[in-house]
Amino acid sequence: MARDHRPFVRHLGIRAGVAAVLAALAMGALGLAALPGAAAAGKPLGDDVSSHQKNVDWSAAKGRGASFVYVKATESTWYRNPYFTQQYDGARQAGLVRGAYHFAVPDQSSGQAQAAYFVQHGGGWRRDGWTLPPALDLEHNPYSNGDSSDKCYGLSPAAMTEWITAFSDEVHLRTGRRPVIYTTAPWWHDCTRDSRAFAATHPLWLARYAASPGALPVGWSHWTFWQYANGSGSLPGDQNLFNGTFAQLKKFARG
Repeated sequence: MARDHRPFVRHLGIRAGVAAVLAALAMGALGLAALPGAAAAGKPLGDDVSSHQKNVDWSAAKGRGASFVYVKATESTWYRNPYFTQQYDGARQAGLVRGAYHFAVPDQSSGQAQAAYFVQHGGGWRRDGWTLPPALDLEHNPYSNGDSSDKCYGLSPAAMTEWITAFSDEVHLRTGRRPVIYTTAPWWHDCTRDSRAFAATHPLWLARYAASPGALPVGWSHWTFWQYANGSGSLPGDQNLFNGTFAQLKKFARG
C-alpha cells in the first residue's frame, strides 16, 4: 500500500526479493496489458489510493473501468490523508463502491487505539451497498531503515496476533464489520508465524505483483481482493481485482 506522507520507497516490505521487483517492473512496462488474463475474467477492476494521487478524477477512472476503490484514511494515531474527503466522497459520487483503509504501525500504539482513530477519521461502514468494510494494511515496517530485524515492528508473532485481534475487535465494536486484512504470504509468515486466527472471519486482500495470486497466507483458502500491480496501470494508484462479479461486490459491501 502507498506510503504517502514522506519520501519513501513504496511498499518496502511487499517486495520479496528481486523476482518480485522484476515482476512489478514488467507490469509497469506493460501497463494495462499486464492485467492477469484468466484470473481477471469477469472480475471487477479497482484501485487503491492515498495522498500520492492527490485529487483524483473519478469520472475518468470509472470510464477506464474502475468499479471500486480503497482510500487510505489514517496511519497510527497521528496521520490522516489530507485528500481523503475528495477521494472517498468523490469516488462515491462517480458511482464507485469505495472503502477506507488504515496503515498499521503496531509499535507506536495499541491495536484498539489505532482502530478507534481510524473509525473516527473515515474508517466507518454503512450497509448501503456502496461502502466496503474497513481494511487493515499490514506490511513490513517501513520505518526500520533497512534493519531486517525490525521488519515486524519489534513484536513477537504472539504479540502481533494480539495486536491485530485488538484492532479487529474495536473496528467490529464500532462498525459491525470485521476488517479486511491486506497482507502478503511472506509478511504473514514472518510476523504472525502463519496464524490461522483470522481467516474464517476476515476477508483477505492479497498483495502480490505477478501474473497469478500464487500461494495465499496460511489459513485463507481464497482471496477477496488481489492487488496485482503497484502504481502501474490504467487506474490511479495500485491496481486491484475483486474475486467475484459486480453484483457480488455490491453484496459484499452490504455485509
